[in-house]
Amino acid sequence: MKYVALIRGINVGRKNRIKMADLVNYLDLKGFNNIKTYLQSGNIIFEDKTFDISKIASVIEDTINQTFGFSVNVIIRNEDELESIIESNPFINEPNIEFDKLYVTFLEKIPDKEHILNLDIKKGENEKLDFKGKEIYLYLPNGYSKTKLTNDIFEKKLNITATTRNWKTVCKLRELTKI
Repeated sequence: MKYVALIRGINVGRKNRIKMADLVNYLDLKGFNNIKTYLQSGNIIFEDKTFDISKIASVIEDTINQTFGFSVNVIIRNEDELESIIESNPFINEPNIEFDKLYVTFLEKIPDKEHILNLDIKKGENEKLDFKGKEIYLYLPNGYSKTKLTNDIFEKKLNITATTRNWKTVCKLRELTKI
C-alpha cells in the first residue's frame, strides 16, 4: 500500500535539519519501497506491506531520532485516506475561495469530542475551520503566518499531535501517490 508520512517540525529555520536524500536512504534500509519526497519540509511518499500505521510512524520517528539525533512526530495517511481528505474539503465549492489560502491540519488521531466542543480559539477575520475525522480544514484569507489556528494551539487545546500542509502540497501528495 502507498502511504504519505507527514513529519512535524523538520527543516524549519535552522533547527532539526535533514537532507531528504539522506532520509530516503535510511528509510530504504528499513524496508520501505519506492520512496519519494516532496519539498524539504517532511513529506514522504512510499510503499510498505505493513498496514499498521502506528508501527510505520514509530519506525520513521525512531530512524530520525537514532540517525539525526532529535525527536519528531510523524503522521501517516494512506493513499485512500488522502483521496478522501481532498474530496471532503468543505470550502472548495464555496464562492470566492482562494485555493492558496486553504490548509489542512492533520491530526494523529480523531480528537475527543469534548475537546472539540470546549475548543476556545479566537479566529481571525473571515477565517474558517471545520473538523472532519482526523483532519481540520482551514481557510485563512490572511495566510498561515498571521493566524492563531496553528499546530501548536491545536496540539495544546486538543492534546494531540498535529501538522499542517497547504492545499497545493496536499494535492501534490495525492498526485505523487498515483505515480
